[in-house]
Amino acid sequence: QINLSEWALRHQSMVLYLMIVFMVGGVISFLKLGRAEDPDFTFKVMVVRTLWPGASAAQVEQQLTERIEKKLAETSWVDVLRTASKPGESLTIVILKDYTPKTEVPEAWRQVRKKLDDIRHTLPAGVQGPFPNDEFGDVQIKVFALVARDDKTGYDMGDLRREADRLARELRRVSDVKKIELIGVQDEKIYIDVSPARLAAMGLVPTQVFDALQRQNAVVPAGQVETETDRVRLRVSGPFDSVEALREASLAVGGRSFRLGDIARVTRGLADPPQPRMRVAGRDAIGLGIVMAKGGNVIALGDNLSTTMERLKQDLPVGMDVHTVFDQPQIVKTSLNLFVSTLGEAMVIVLAVSFLSLGWRTGTVVALSIPLVLAMTFLAMSIFGIDLQRISLGALVIALGLLVDDAIIAAEMMVVKMEQGWDRFKAA
Repeated sequence: QINLSEWALRHQSMVLYLMIVFMVGGVISFLKLGRAEDPDFTFKVMVVRTLWPGASAAQVEQQLTERIEKKLAETSWVDVLRTASKPGESLTIVILKDYTPKTEVPEAWRQVRKKLDDIRHTLPAGVQGPFPNDEFGDVQIKVFALVARDDKTGYDMGDLRREADRLARELRRVSDVKKIELIGVQDEKIYIDVSPARLAAMGLVPTQVFDALQRQNAVVPAGQVETETDRVRLRVSGPFDSVEALREASLAVGGRSFRLGDIARVTRGLADPPQPRMRVAGRDAIGLGIVMAKGGNVIALGDNLSTTMERLKQDLPVGMDVHTVFDQPQIVKTSLNLFVSTLGEAMVIVLAVSFLSLGWRTGTVVALSIPLVLAMTFLAMSIFGIDLQRISLGALVIALGLLVDDAIIAAEMMVVKMEQGWDRFKAA
């Protein structure tokens, strides 16, 4: 039978070498470990949304919800299917079994999407979707807000949206960024307000005007011209690319030719009812929520994002500002600094108590056990892909108390046995 303590005492050079290796490996692993506020978790829920404008709740239930539910029930690992039907919309919530392995969840969602594609062509005409969504569990680690400085700048939500899109494209280039979500975006629409009296005087109805607009704005292939050396594609001009072009459009309806701006008011505006808004300091804003890739270092990513945003601020249009409204990296940095300070305090207290109660030599052995075991722990965390977050840090703090207690008891018992006349091999 191998006695580990006896082996260590007889091979002190090897033990010293292993201690140095573990210490160096632990320090390197600590510096490279991913940092986050909470551990990664697999969200085992998917929402499938299907739209059918104009359909009643009964029609949605019979021709959409029931068919989707029956098809998705064939998916492996499915535990519960919850459905809801209302006029024009079907909602299906797919919940997997609690014990579904994390590695099987992506495959289950792939099967759900495949089955939805299989029945898509069998759904009634006019149905939009189904639209599956399994990414609502992503956590934004930092949120910036783009706002207009004041009303005098003249920027509307459309201007903010276009500038936010540019900032998002630049921020996506930062390492460890998984995706960027825009918050508070309002859909833009072009409104054509036709005067009924003017139409009646011309003997027209609104549908004739709208049909003429659709025909002129249609994008269709116009053919091509082939020569001995070239192939030239033909493109018919006419699609509208601005509000002014739409206003100046010349339409031919019912044997009459007229300018759209003469019979209608053409304006650009926001969709009504509006989407959920974001406001900062009482002003409308567009938010940029950054989601970190799995295994990333939230502190390093936060610093890189701040540096990149400071550079991008130099190119913002005059009158636009960017504010940081949520900063998870700072929260994680505070938690990590608290753990490091707790570790330092524990080592000082243990060292002082050990020196006073056990003597200089035994106290040193007990004190050295703390960083050595933590270094081995960090090395193991790196191997098994465990990040530094509130759960792992809490476990380390709890284990630190048990480690100190066990180290003091083991060292003290060895000293007592040696004082009783045992040799150090037997006492260990």
